[in-house]
Amino acid sequence: MRSPRPERRVEAVIFDFDGLLIDTETTLLQSWTFEWAAWGLEISKEGFFADHGGDVTEERFAKLADAVGPSFRRDVSEKRRLAFRAGLHEDLELNPGVGAWLQEANQLGLRLAVASSSPRAWIVEHLERVGVLDRFEVLACGDEVDVPKPNPAVYKLCLGRLGLAAHAAIAVEDTPHGVSAAQAAGLRCIAIPNPYINPDKVAHADLTLPSASEQPLASAFRR
Repeated sequence: MRSPRPERRVEAVIFDFDGLLIDTETTLLQSWTFEWAAWGLEISKEGFFADHGGDVTEERFAKLADAVGPSFRRDVSEKRRLAFRAGLHEDLELNPGVGAWLQEANQLGLRLAVASSSPRAWIVEHLERVGVLDRFEVLACGDEVDVPKPNPAVYKLCLGRLGLAAHAAIAVEDTPHGVSAAQAAGLRCIAIPNPYINPDKVAHADLTLPSASEQPLASAFRR
């Protein structure tokens, strides 16, 4: 009789950042909506969010410049939008349930990491601001890899820094390309779609939840 297969213990949780730990996706859309309105225009929300983790700031400015015409001033526009978004971030906290998950992970002896397509300075700034930077043992960032999600490069970098095989960690993501990146790296993945993602788009995740407040982390792991 074949002996039962030993259970593989989860040792770490790897979180995406934007839209998952903190809702910077909403402030991004709000800042661009504000900036279009400053030029007397209305932004189209269709296709606003890219289907990859790369930086599309230049494409967004190009679209705005085309809409405004010759009077467009990039320097004025960029300074105004960033100042408006910074104001929105002053009171922005962790997403619902995330703080409880981080605390529970600590109680369970799980290591914590971030794997994001965003640059390190951005991630550090916000994790410091909400007082949780020291919870994360490893950060793997978009400016440390050549290609963004859905390429698995940033997850492979994160696993390498943790010194773990993929089966020893679980990823938590909020977008389809994030889920695809995690799974391409061999990770199981929990999806908590951000407000701009149709839950059907992350159905390929191993588990989909509407919020981290839906259930304790250990319960999500068991499911």
